[in-house]
Amino acid sequence: MAAPRAASPRRRPRLLLPLLLPLLLPAPSDGLGHSAELAFAVEPSDDVAVPGQPVMLGCRVEGTPPVRISWRKNGVELPESTHSTLLANGSLMIHHFRLDPGGSLSDEGDYECVAQNRFGLVVSRKARIQAATMSDFHVHPQAAVGEEGGVARFQCQIHGLPKPLITWEKNRVPIDTDNERYTLLPKGVLQITGLRAEDSGVFYCVASNIASVRVSHGARLTVSGSGSGAYKEPTILVGPENLTLTVHQTAVLECVATGNPRPIVSWSRLDGRPIGVEGIQVLGTGNLIISDVTVQHSGVYVCAANRPGTRVRRTAQGRLVVQAPAEFVQHPQSISRPAGTTAMFTCQAQGEPPPHVTWLKNGQVLGPGGHVRLKNNNSTLTISGIGPEDEAIYQCVAENSAGSSQASARLTVLWAEGLPGPPLNVRAVSVSSTEVRVSWNEPLVNTKEIIGYVLHIRKATDPPELEYQEAVSKSTFQHLVSDLEPSTAYSFYIKAYTPRGASSASTPTLASTLGEDPTAVYEVKLLAYNQHGDGNATVRFVSLRGASERTALSPPCDCRKEEATNQTSTTGIIIGIHIGVTCIIFCVLFLLFGQRGRVLLCKDVENQLSPQGPRSQRDPGILALNGAGQAERGRLGRDEKRVDVKELEQLFPLAGAAGQADPRPNPRPTDPAAPGLCEETQFSMLPLQGFGLLEEMTSEAKAPCAGSAAVPLPQDAGPGLPSDGQVAWPSMAPVAQPALSGQ
Repeated sequence: MAAPRAASPRRRPRLLLPLLLPLLLPAPSDGLGHSAELAFAVEPSDDVAVPGQPVMLGCRVEGTPPVRISWRKNGVELPESTHSTLLANGSLMIHHFRLDPGGSLSDEGDYECVAQNRFGLVVSRKARIQAATMSDFHVHPQAAVGEEGGVARFQCQIHGLPKPLITWEKNRVPIDTDNERYTLLPKGVLQITGLRAEDSGVFYCVASNIASVRVSHGARLTVSGSGSGAYKEPTILVGPENLTLTVHQTAVLECVATGNPRPIVSWSRLDGRPIGVEGIQVLGTGNLIISDVTVQHSGVYVCAANRPGTRVRRTAQGRLVVQAPAEFVQHPQSISRPAGTTAMFTCQAQGEPPPHVTWLKNGQVLGPGGHVRLKNNNSTLTISGIGPEDEAIYQCVAENSAGSSQASARLTVLWAEGLPGPPLNVRAVSVSSTEVRVSWNEPLVNTKEIIGYVLHIRKATDPPELEYQEAVSKSTFQHLVSDLEPSTAYSFYIKAYTPRGASSASTPTLASTLGEDPTAVYEVKLLAYNQHGDGNATVRFVSLRGASERTALSPPCDCRKEEATNQTSTTGIIIGIHIGVTCIIFCVLFLLFGQRGRVLLCKDVENQLSPQGPRSQRDPGILALNGAGQAERGRLGRDEKRVDVKELEQLFPLAGAAGQADPRPNPRPTDPAAPGLCEETQFSMLPLQGFGLLEEMTSEAKAPCAGSAAVPLPQDAGPGLPSDGQVAWPSMAPVAQPALSGQ
């Protein structure tokens, strides 16, 4: 069954109707005891051939006959020729192997066996055929001199296919391998321990394989008299080399140490894991041999030479890397699926290094594209909307540097006659930020057996394997898809289902969900300020989404109510004109009195307004509503009566109304372009007592605007009054008429 789709955070997983799920059917059989599946009983393997000699490439196939066998070389089908013969069992015989380096006649290359029957085609693993060769020695043994009881070592290196067998000769006679003092390592090393005088002579390295035999230059060993017996620190002459092997091969880790007394050689792993005992042996005086290596043997090995009875030691280390050819942990399984559904194959392979997986369809490389998708490092093959053209044999080929392997499975597409055609006129319309309404018309033909529809949904940017489905009743030709993401494009298509299978898919259609308002909450802070600083702030938290919802829920415009509002506005304009005229008259009166004197706020205004004057001497009757919130001006004398602002608002409704904060910053009094103070929403009330008129000696009082009067005051009027020494009177009739007197 197809792997379930991972649900998105906003999507609840839905299950289709059981009758709409694909059926899993067993592998078909031809009824004659033969398996319809093509499978290789024998596959060709890598080999090394001798030029001029015959080569046999094995191949045997099982499957429903007739089965046709052919061969490919380097991906190209081999033509029939007298140079090679296809045997009855499917094997290939090359009569005389040819070696033509750089030419087209060489038989070297990668060979594949190809088998085909009426159900499909399969290809075997690749078998590499190479010519046997032997190079010259690129490292010859070197002459050596040693003391009796010491150690001598000779080495040679040569390349060849297959790997040459190395033996040694002394004075042109094969050495005695039964001598425990002589150690021969497979990599071409001869070690002689406990040297004696009879070990002196000329040593030769002999390399041989099926291609040739090579003999190295001679190297003379000279053994001198016994050593002085003096103490010598332990020394490692040769340590282990880095090795890269394939499983089941033999690892030889060399370690040659000298010293007096003779050091003890031991082995360990750098990671602390035990080396083990199975397949492990020590060759000579300290060489570590690991037979039939596995991937678990990979690691860093440490050779240590210890002086007996002490902790004095010398170490050397080398890394062993064991590779493993690809092998399957999970094979793909043959499946049968109704036309229009999705088929999925899975194969998992392991190896060292990790293998690369490739898929073949009837022997041809299958890449992603169209309705074919590969995921999970190519381990899963998904084919959506399958049809007759997808019926084939699919192969999973796993390959790494150590080797390759293949496994195959067959896809059978079930196709019934009389299936309905695709649904028509599929339309998708966005309803909201999370919903889209999809509608369609029923197919033109074979509609009687329709049992339902399946709506296929996915994001337009997602691959087809991430789509999900929703089942719809056969009598319904529209469906509301919900739980979608805002401002996202989606793709939709429909299939009609019958008991015999599904129709082909309708033409896909696209639709995008609507956007939505931000859900964030904003903090809005509003405050008023003037030349003396900022006032108290008003803080509110506002959500744009809530505002939009309120706007959407608000009723349509009421034109009659709007007309009444306009009438009210007209009435307000008329009242404002009357108030303005009153202010003008009031200003004229003050201009007349200003020719002879100045208006005082109290009888001794200079003492009261002077910052040096005692606070207790100030008139308790003077109260400024617009300054009542400040501690300096709002603190009254001990024997004075505190005035409640709320009480004043009840006594003077105009003052209460005017005392409401205006969100706009107050214009500075010295700004000539600022509106008149009579238009401010804050104003001052003065008591009747202590009101007098002093003679103006230097200048005339000037009104700052129509409808207000300016009262000259000392420049240092205190923190509660404007810096220009003027008090703005409100543009309205006073609550009580002040008594004015002149000198």
